[in-house]
Amino acid sequence: MKRLRLSWVVVLALTTALAVTAGIAGFAGSGAAADGDRTHAPPTVQTPPTVSGTPEVGSTLTTSNGQWNGTAPITYRYRWLRCDATGGSCSNIGGATERTYVLKNPDVGNTLRSRVTATNADGSASSTSVPTALIRPATPAPQGCAGNAPIPIASISAPERLLVDRQSINPSVVGRNTQSVTVRFHVSCRGKSVQGALVYATAVPFNQFSIPAEQATGADGWAQLTMSQLSGYPAARRQQLLVVFVRARKGGEDPLGGVSTRRLVSFPVNLSR
Repeated sequence: MKRLRLSWVVVLALTTALAVTAGIAGFAGSGAAADGDRTHAPPTVQTPPTVSGTPEVGSTLTTSNGQWNGTAPITYRYRWLRCDATGGSCSNIGGATERTYVLKNPDVGNTLRSRVTATNADGSASSTSVPTALIRPATPAPQGCAGNAPIPIASISAPERLLVDRQSINPSVVGRNTQSVTVRFHVSCRGKSVQGALVYATAVPFNQFSIPAEQATGADGWAQLTMSQLSGYPAARRQQLLVVFVRARKGGEDPLGGVSTRRLVSFPVNLSR
């Protein structure tokens, strides 16, 4: 009787152990199947990268990433290539690993391509853009008086010369009792208004009117100065003209050299007023 009971106990224990083992095996098998169901998709290019920007030294080129398929997230790395005129014989440009690239003198006469490498957890792949147009030298900034008006004074250098070509005064006729006058002068170069020229003016003989500080011409080429009457005015009992010495110059240059210009202008005087 005792042997029979012991046998049933052994059978029950074995049955339980087998059930547990099968459950563990089944659980493990279920896990392996779940991992196997995960989609592994390394990056594959759908649309290659493209380069935008002006093909001229000093300009900035920008590459797109292109369009890629693959498991997210996808990260991107960049490389710029300098190629021959046909887009072949390409070589890496040292240090050019950003999404943008500023064109330099060695690029002139060549084309450029961008190479984008896409990477995710399952792998990486690269794609290269079509070549740019031939890179051309930088367009030189207009110098002298060849640019469009207003011409900045900084771009004018000898042998060009400034010209004071127009003037006005307020009041239009200077009287004996006129306490101050406002004079305006227009500065040009080859007929185009100059911006930033320094204009100096003084009545001659001296001591008729005060000498104002130099004034810079605006975008319209005009500078305005105000002078107050002094004890030396009028300079003569029958004075009919107020003569003004005017000079236009470029800051930093010798007032008597460079592109500076000087002239005498006159305005009507009526001492009966």
